Order: sequence, then structure tokens, then C-alpha cells
Amino acid sequence: MKIALLGAGAWGTALAISAAQRHEVVLWARDAAQATAMARERCNRRYLPEAALPATLRVTAHRHEALAHAQGGLTVIATPMAGLREQLEALPDERAALWLCKGFEAGSGALGHEIAREVRPGRSCGVLSGPSFALEVARGQPTALVAASSDAALAAAAVEAFHGDSLRVYTSSDVIGVEVGGAVKNVLAIATGIVDGMPEAGLNARAALITRGLAEITRLGLALGARAETFMGLSGLGDLVLTATGELSRNRRVGLLLAAGQSLPEVLKSLGHVAEGVLSAATVLARARALGVEMPITEAVVEVLEGRVAPVQAMMRLMARQARAEGVDGVET
Repeated sequence: MKIALLGAGAWGTALAISAAQRHEVVLWARDAAQATAMARERCNRRYLPEAALPATLRVTAHRHEALAHAQGGLTVIATPMAGLREQLEALPDERAALWLCKGFEAGSGALGHEIAREVRPGRSCGVLSGPSFALEVARGQPTALVAASSDAALAAAAVEAFHGDSLRVYTSSDVIGVEVGGAVKNVLAIATGIVDGMPEAGLNARAALITRGLAEITRLGLALGARAETFMGLSGLGDLVLTATGELSRNRRVGLLLAAGQSLPEVLKSLGHVAEGVLSAATVLARARALGVEMPITEAVVEVLEGRVAPVQAMMRLMARQARAEGVDGVET
């Protein structure tokens, strides 16, 4: 299969490395200097310096070259959410596409499928998501993902492209659920990082926060039209647990550094990568409020990111909330 990956960040590079073991892959980098360096050094020093690029993987700074290569194959958009609209608009009219983006678009507050519906109405599209750190995928460590699309043929193409000995790809038709899980877990991972940065909190608090965070994800997802069972799968519970507890999680690291007393600008400067939870938190909360969905953990994260409440104070306030019946309905968190 011929595959084009549009976006040479850590995740796009990792999937390109994995797929290039079996397929003809072209990886597009927006920055011409970065593309030249990657092709020469066989490494993405900026975003994934630990992983070597296979000799068979082509890197280009010309998007039209990547798109031409994947005609009749598979096109995958691997930019941050901020770049999804532009990449969808650049696709040939008939081209189907998957994206890897996790989050809500700034300004519009749209999820990926909502952007695609506006930009490319009636065209085949979907999302590839799930619990995955780019470095582990590039190293060939065991990983499971889910390809979600209303077009079964496109989901099947994702399986053909990426499913292998170390990378398993499952399919789903619940695009909304997969996207909500992938977007909101980043916000909740910031909260978990804050708790992990509080020595007095302990692991019990972490478990409570993750569990009630899953309830928040589920409530918002159901309000947007997702299926409840999706949130017990890879893109819901799986992705939340990984991002909230994994040492490689950028969003969790944001919370840890905030708990340590760093300002948000200091935190973002030290990361050097996009932390989608920071970009998405306010939008998640705005969409929840518009739907009448209460999300107190998300609200606490927004207050911390906006500098209105100290990180430790926000988490302690959550733990002091009045007890309610457990579940995903209502305002019990």
C-alpha cells in the first residue's frame, strides 16, 4: 500500500517508521529545512531523536508530492488539531483521509469530524486514535489503536496500513466517541499530573481522579451523540489511563510542573512540544456548559491554566465536593 503521512511531528514520524516496514510511505514535513535534515540524517532530531528512519521512508517538504504518492492508497493527517482544517482543504476532492489529531479546534470549538463535515461534506474520513506514545510505536513496542469511520472500507484500509506484529488496529464506527475520548483525556491528564505532584495526595487520589474523569468524558460524549461503550475501550479508558499515568505524557508533565510552582509559560517553554490539553481545556468546558454537562475536573483545570486558582487549591477543592451517587448521569463528580 502507498501511504502519505502529512505532518512530521513525533506521532506522524512514529507511524511512518512503523508503516515503512511493510509499505511505501512518504512523510511530509512543513518545514523544508527539517525535511532536508531528516532525509540526510535519517532521524527526526526535533521531535523524535531516539528513533532511526528506515531507509525506505521518503521525507519531503512538498505536500503535493506526498498526496500524489498516496493516490489510490491512504492519506493520514498527522498535524496538531490547529492544522487539520488546512490539510483537509488541501486534499483532492475525491480523497479519503484519516487524522491523528486529538483535541478541539481553537475558536470554532469543533472536533475533527465536525471540521471535516464543514470542509468536505459527504467525503469519506475518520480518526486513528488510542493509547499510544510515539516513541514506543517507533521502537516497535506493543500498542493497540482504534480506527473509527462511518466508512468501513476506510477503517479497513487503516488496518491494512498499520496492523502488524507489534501494532494492533481495531475498528469502530463511533467517530464522535473516539474523538471525545482522545480530546478530553488530555485535559484530565493535566489534573492527574497536579495530583501526582502533591506528595500528600497519594495514589488513592489519583485513582479517584482518573475514574471520575472517565465519567466526565462519558457524559460529554453521550451529550454529543457518542455511544457509552466506546469510553470503556481503547480511545476512552485506555487512552485516559496511559496519558494520566505515563512518564512520557506531555499533558501529565504540565500538571506536575504546575504543581511544582512553575508558571504556565515556563512549563510550555520547557516542553518543546504541543500539549493539546492546554489548548483544549477551555473549549471542552465551553462545549460542556453549552450542552448542560457539568465537568468539575475540567473546570478546575481551566481555572488553574488561567491563573485564577493555585493548582493544589484546585485539586483539594475537588476532593472536598459533596458526596453523590456514583454514575455518569447528573452532576455527581
